[in-house]
Amino acid sequence: MLSKPKNRKLAAILAFSGAVIPIAGFHKFYLGQPLWGVLYLLLCWTPIPKVASVIEGFWYLAQGQDEFDHNFNLNVIPAGASVQAQSPGVDPAQVGAIADALRQLDSLRQDGLMSEYEFEQKRRQLLDRIA
Repeated sequence: MLSKPKNRKLAAILAFSGAVIPIAGFHKFYLGQPLWGVLYLLLCWTPIPKVASVIEGFWYLAQGQDEFDHNFNLNVIPAGASVQAQSPGVDPAQVGAIADALRQLDSLRQDGLMSEYEFEQKRRQLLDRIA
C-alpha cells in the first residue's frame, strides 16, 4: 500500500467515516501519517477527531487531483508508468554549467564575498533549474 498512489475519493470517504463510526483516523493511516492516526485514536473519546475528520474530508474533495498528488503522492510512481515518463531528460550541458556556477558561488562564499544566506538562495535557484 505504501508504494501505490493514494486515491483522493477513498481518503475523503475514510475521513467522513470517522465522523460516523466511533473511531476516527483511518484516513491518516491510509495517507501514510501514522502518528496523526494514533493521535486521532487516542482522542476518539472527544469530538475533536470527528470534527477534524469531516473538515479534512471536505478538504480532500476540494483539492484538485494535482494538488492532492503533490500533498500525498509526491514520491509514488503510479502503477504501469515507466520511470522515464516520470522524469524528463536533463541536458548534461546544463548540469555542467550549473555545477560550474555552484563552484564559483562556493568560491565567493569561502572568500567572504557572499553570506551563507545569499549562497543558499543562489544555490537553490540554480538547483531548481535542474529539477
